[in-house]
Amino acid sequence: MTGLAGTPVPGLAPLWTHDPVSAGPYRLVGRLGAGGQGVVYLGEDDQGDQVAVKMINVDLSDSRVRSRFMKEIAAARRVVPFCTAQVLFAEVDGERPYVVSEFIEGPTLYRHVQDHGPVAGNALHRLAVGTATAVAAIHRSDVVHCDLKPDNVVLGRDGPRVIDFGIARALGGTDTVTSRVMGTIAYMAPERFRNDSVGPPCDVFAWAATIVFAAGGRPPFGNDSPFAVMHRVLNDPPDLPPLPRGLDELLRQCLAKDPTARPDAENVLMRLLGQDDRVTGPLRRETVLQVGNETAGTVPPTQPLSSPRPGSAAPSQYRAPAFASGAPAAPSTPGGGWGRRLRRESVDAWGISTAIFLGSVGAAAGYVASSALDAAAATGAATFVVVYVVRLLVATALGDSSDRR
Repeated sequence: MTGLAGTPVPGLAPLWTHDPVSAGPYRLVGRLGAGGQGVVYLGEDDQGDQVAVKMINVDLSDSRVRSRFMKEIAAARRVVPFCTAQVLFAEVDGERPYVVSEFIEGPTLYRHVQDHGPVAGNALHRLAVGTATAVAAIHRSDVVHCDLKPDNVVLGRDGPRVIDFGIARALGGTDTVTSRVMGTIAYMAPERFRNDSVGPPCDVFAWAATIVFAAGGRPPFGNDSPFAVMHRVLNDPPDLPPLPRGLDELLRQCLAKDPTARPDAENVLMRLLGQDDRVTGPLRRETVLQVGNETAGTVPPTQPLSSPRPGSAAPSQYRAPAFASGAPAAPSTPGGGWGRRLRRESVDAWGISTAIFLGSVGAAAGYVASSALDAAAATGAATFVVVYVVRLLVATALGDSSDRR
């Protein structure tokens, strides 16, 4: 099965006989997956842009349920897109409600581990950073994922992305002991089984269980009988694979039975980035998510995290944590860092302003030399293009060099 314009999409299956062929303005071209909440399809709009369309199989005719659903989805749309698949739209008034989100091409973490085995070294560190960044970004918008697990982590070209956030709580936590047991119960926090309130600590627990699965190929409390797994979650210590001491300690704290004993997502991210928990001020609040987002797609450097210049992007350097040092570097996506720097520099306001100014100077010089308006305009346009392209390439190359120092 292929996607749009002949591009293969991993995991895309043909539509079933009774599957819908459209959802609002989107044409559905294949199945991406299915679960207790509904089926996810690959869709395309009139311009050929790809989206993920999740058809919700829960009755939203009750006004209170529909209101809660729209409130949660509205909050999910406000989540800054750091290591997440952005929620774009939701339709609840039709016979078949659905949620549209950004389509991230790539295998799920679950599929990757099944096909290629556990993740190790710097690749595991980047996975932990990227997913923790996503959870921290989600929590900052007062959203709780409620269903974080390896199936909801997509390994995109620019790093891991967390999907489906907010939908489970929007539907009132529809997963039960009898629905999608092997894919969900093993990642649910103990308080979920005690019918306690669902909050951010549940996601921190699920994050840790997801990283344990990535590192060892199985969740920390097993994946056999659902009631046996539930018993272990409630009563037994987690069974972790061999891990660096610092990461092992962090994951065990996140898997604490008492939700108040778990660190919050931002604290987890700061520790993964090798930062002192006592760091305060604008550095932590304004840059940590950006640094986590960039780090998720790069090999961890060794420099300490530094404050960014006003108006510049957050730096990708940070002090590597003890449990990341000495691990063999996993290959990163070719050109990933260059592409990010190129996109960042292409919209730099100072660079564009400089090119416009010098282009105007070139136009004035051309007019003085030829007294012809057309020639002056051509000279100004050529000057702008040359200055813009040269500055863009030089700034991107310098950024590339500094990133390697």
